[in-house]
Amino acid sequence: MRNLGLKLVSLFLAVVVWFVVSAPRRERVSERAFNAPLSLVGMPRGFAITTPVPENVSVRLRGRKSALASVSSQTLEVPVDLNWVQQRGEATITLRPQALNVPPNVEVVSIEPNKFRFRVEPLRQRTVPIRPFLIGQVPPGFTLGEATVDPARALVSGPETQVMAMSEASTERINLTGRTGTFVQNVAIVSDSPLVRVVTPVTTQVSVPILAEIGPNQPARPTGTGGEGQKRDSSQ
Repeated sequence: MRNLGLKLVSLFLAVVVWFVVSAPRRERVSERAFNAPLSLVGMPRGFAITTPVPENVSVRLRGRKSALASVSSQTLEVPVDLNWVQQRGEATITLRPQALNVPPNVEVVSIEPNKFRFRVEPLRQRTVPIRPFLIGQVPPGFTLGEATVDPARALVSGPETQVMAMSEASTERINLTGRTGTFVQNVAIVSDSPLVRVVTPVTTQVSVPILAEIGPNQPARPTGTGGEGQKRDSSQ
């Protein structure tokens, strides 16, 4: 019975430590689904993916409640290493549970989709003519001349098939509405394809001649109403 108080305190502390240490083991095991972002890494320079790939995949995890509570869709990432890409063609990727970085004692039950296909192409560069994208129309009594650009050509870069099929690059929209005289405007050069970018120059100077008609009965020459049709008219 000597030091009874100290022994009781020691016993109490031992019970508390046991309870804390064993608490995770007594937790109920459950499963949760997460919407995890797909991370494509290691793509060699000079290649690009030209077909859609999923931005997110559904990951189902199994573990104790406290372990699953430390996981979120923002911290859970599914990496895909593409450093093996060496040539054009179709490729298939299989997502394996071992690739996911999850807390200890948490099991990756499934990944959906766990497989997807995509196409890889080499990147190419090409010089194409620049066409002004004119919209709107000049007021009655005025006529539109042929617009010119300086510089007149742009270097573009992108997947080979898209770059080789590209006949021209266009400028941003240039509005003719209300214009009654020749004007010069600096505008950006844009690409219709999200995979093709304009390397140089990034802007060009467009000179648009607008002249007063000669004679009271000559109708104004139509300039279109904008959109793709006007874009094609302005490039002819």
